[in-house]
Amino acid sequence: MRIDDELQADLIATAAVLADAARPVTLQYFRSRNLIADNKLEQDFDPVTIADREAEQAMRSVLGALRPDDGIYGEEFGQSPGTSGLTWVLDPIDGTRSFISGAPTWGVLVAVNAGDAPLYGIIDQPFIGERFSGGFGQAEVTGPYGRLDLATRPCNDLADAVLFSTFPEIGTRAEYQAFGALSSHCRLTRYGMDCYAYAMIAAGQIDLVVEAGLSAYDVQAPIAVIEAAGGIVTNWQGGPAHAGGQILAAGNRDIHKAAMAFLNAD
Repeated sequence: MRIDDELQADLIATAAVLADAARPVTLQYFRSRNLIADNKLEQDFDPVTIADREAEQAMRSVLGALRPDDGIYGEEFGQSPGTSGLTWVLDPIDGTRSFISGAPTWGVLVAVNAGDAPLYGIIDQPFIGERFSGGFGQAEVTGPYGRLDLATRPCNDLADAVLFSTFPEIGTRAEYQAFGALSSHCRLTRYGMDCYAYAMIAAGQIDLVVEAGLSAYDVQAPIAVIEAAGGIVTNWQGGPAHAGGQILAAGNRDIHKAAMAFLNAD
């Protein structure tokens, strides 16, 4: 579909209103000692809270008022088809484990696509007050330091690279071993940053994020922000990553190629 300047401006403005709507809802519950987390899984721990549900409901209400013809794909309430050809991909709290632990590395993820890859995205961290946004020729962060342009940093050697992932025990045994091989060649590996790790690639603070088992709502906003800042996000084989699965995010193509070699080594 054709995205003209007027529609671009409207999508950018709508994304900001969505993130604005989720902020007070999440902050109402963050670091509450009475917050209860339900578990979505039987054999593992995948928490969800009233904050996740109410934040997504708030964003869906905004879309119902501002762009009722658009589709919605949210983590908590699934897919609602639209007729416009545009779909909003929402993760009301990416990093609920961090959220219930009081760590400010969770975020609100908002993205919009026209049927495939994201056109525009926001990674919003309400407690810190940082908002990373990218797409339509824009890449910026607003927060405690004011407004700054986003740009990934040059890093061509894994020996100088900083690698982030959410879990040390990444994916399957084979995926875990491939990640370990890559990690052993990087300068520094850190864990548990959730969507904030992707924001740090866009801000030029780190070089790689490698994960597995993600969903579209986990990654579409980060893809838009990182690519707008000059980075690249693919699956481990170098293909499209907007549907989730294995994720390799990098600040530039050189370090991406070097990481991909380890992730696909026999």
